[in-house]
Amino acid sequence: MASIPTWGDRRNIRVGLFGGSFNPIHEGHLQLANRALKFLQLDQVWLMVSPGNPLKVGTEMAPFEERYQMVKERITGRRLLPTDIECRLNTRYSCDSIRLLKQRFPCCKFVWLMGADGLAQMALWSHWQEILKIVPMAVFPRPSYIYSALNGQAAQWTRKARLPSRYATILADFQPPAWVFVPAPENSISATALRQQRKQLLEQ
Repeated sequence: MASIPTWGDRRNIRVGLFGGSFNPIHEGHLQLANRALKFLQLDQVWLMVSPGNPLKVGTEMAPFEERYQMVKERITGRRLLPTDIECRLNTRYSCDSIRLLKQRFPCCKFVWLMGADGLAQMALWSHWQEILKIVPMAVFPRPSYIYSALNGQAAQWTRKARLPSRYATILADFQPPAWVFVPAPENSISATALRQQRKQLLEQ
């Protein structure tokens, strides 16, 4: 999108980075993004549609352009911004994307946004420890994942960097590693279930 140039600019804002396959985007994604705007006092949330998730190889993945178009159709306003910037940066791993964004937007204060399901499996990500070292992180609840997330390898590795939720409004100002678990309603909507429902409707 023109509002997020690949080579960056000097904008001095607080930005939540919400990466994902969005296969498809659903109400749970939108709730997380809006909750992040309010609770973390961010100026914008960038919904970064992934060209391809290495951990989801073999799953029923819609083409990138289709997923990106669905995100653009669901987003309204100026503070939630769908973007294909990972595709234009030619990055597949979150660590590489974050590192480049920090270089190209030196005045932005970034916060990495994820659901508890992401934290639960973060130790499987490429260079996951590096991510925790270069950007503050906010984690949002997901049903059945909270216990495994908070007791998983990534959370335990960085347990001393966990902040009380009352610091969420200034999380963007903290030097990483720093993260909070954001209190929020749990949303059980599943992209997998939505894909199955869509497939069943097409087969009728």
